[in-house]
Amino acid sequence: MVFSSYLFLFYFLPSALLLYYAAPRRAKHLVLTIFSYVFYGWANPLFVILLLASTAVDYIAGLVMVRQRGAAGAQALRLDPATPRTRTQRVALVASICSNLGLLGFFKYFNFATGSFDVLVEWIGLPALRLDVALKVTLPLGISFYSFQSLSYAFDVYLGRTAAIRSFIDFACFVSMFPQLVAGPIIRFSEVADQLQARTHTATKFARGVAFVCVGLAKKVLLANPCGKIADLAFDAGSLDALDAWYGVTAYAFQIYFDFSGYSDMAIGLGLMFGFMFAKNFDSPYRSQSITEFWRRWHISLSTWLRDYLYMPLGGNRKGSGRTYVNLFIVMLLGGLWHGAAWNFFVWGGLHGALLALERLRGKAALYGRLPAPLRVGLTFAIVLVTWVFFRAPDLPAAARYLGHMAGWGATQEGAALLAGLVYQPYYLATFLVAAMITWTSPQTWDWTRTLTWPKALAIVALFVLSAAVLTTQAYNPFIYFIF
Repeated sequence: MVFSSYLFLFYFLPSALLLYYAAPRRAKHLVLTIFSYVFYGWANPLFVILLLASTAVDYIAGLVMVRQRGAAGAQALRLDPATPRTRTQRVALVASICSNLGLLGFFKYFNFATGSFDVLVEWIGLPALRLDVALKVTLPLGISFYSFQSLSYAFDVYLGRTAAIRSFIDFACFVSMFPQLVAGPIIRFSEVADQLQARTHTATKFARGVAFVCVGLAKKVLLANPCGKIADLAFDAGSLDALDAWYGVTAYAFQIYFDFSGYSDMAIGLGLMFGFMFAKNFDSPYRSQSITEFWRRWHISLSTWLRDYLYMPLGGNRKGSGRTYVNLFIVMLLGGLWHGAAWNFFVWGGLHGALLALERLRGKAALYGRLPAPLRVGLTFAIVLVTWVFFRAPDLPAAARYLGHMAGWGATQEGAALLAGLVYQPYYLATFLVAAMITWTSPQTWDWTRTLTWPKALAIVALFVLSAAVLTTQAYNPFIYFIF
């Protein structure tokens, strides 16, 4: 089930809101949890078993850490950060890490690992060692997100950053909450712990939530989907000239931005409608003046998660310059593989890691730091476009071919002219230009929805009506980050 569907907008969401607000306070989390499990299991009910198993392991691990497995009462306990941890507490943390990363590793990387092994033994001339595994593992929706989310709870309890929680329903609600379950943002328990205990439900908060949902839906339906069609046509073309190649990858940059930021807007809005306040996940990333700044603005919840739970444990910048550069590179390599089990994601992460390390090495003079701000923004965006090729292409050879088209290498075939007739249609071209204008000139949804006036309310209604109308005509309606 996706947010941008009639099933969700006109049936699932109204039913969830009606029963949630009709339920007594103590039953609200149960109602929200049940609807979240229905939402998650809609495509494949078996996925619910994985979600429930991950939730149960981390819930038990948290209780074991605070040694309150059979305690009663609503007040959870927090470990003293200065107190040495016992062997039992360390075992509980390891159990959480192994269960979450084990599930993620098997379901996300089994096919990649076995396939890569077969290619390697073929390459070195030992075909008899091929595994030829017939089993193909299906990737459960959102496993990358809820694994990280649930794992962060165990880390934070172990480190004394947050208190463990005794109510399994409350914890299950946190892990499975459908607004952010399958595509983020990655919500940490410490960010919503107090809200799980008590939060307000106000008309102002609900109205802002509706505004977030409508703007996010418009981003997805009116901008991301048409830009996605341009990108698909360009990346699937056998031959195209340099202009068309740059046009196609720029359209993909708009698609992935409006797709994911639109989903994040809808997730934040839905959270507000249920009384929760989630953190901002995007901060106009294409206005960045360096790659370092880009990663402070893009998918903020993932960037900060990798910083706090991977970069800092590796030593961060506390063990000398050389180690800092290595840590940055490792974190981004793993961040690339987190996005997808393929070598092109590995290269994408490695490129960003190398650029982050290089900018840190150069300091304030980072690469093109002396240029005027508009040029710094333009160059950063161009670099991001080049790296997006590896993210979008199905494999490394396809990425190399597309980069060759962008560089103008090789002669284009006669049929390449047909592509222009498809991607430069007035509808697609107008959508592309509107996406560019909004990307670099419009206020962010987070800021625009802080105060709602009658003109804004009318604009929100118009966006929803237009999005719902266009949705009926679109057969192309994927959420990109669902596959991660």
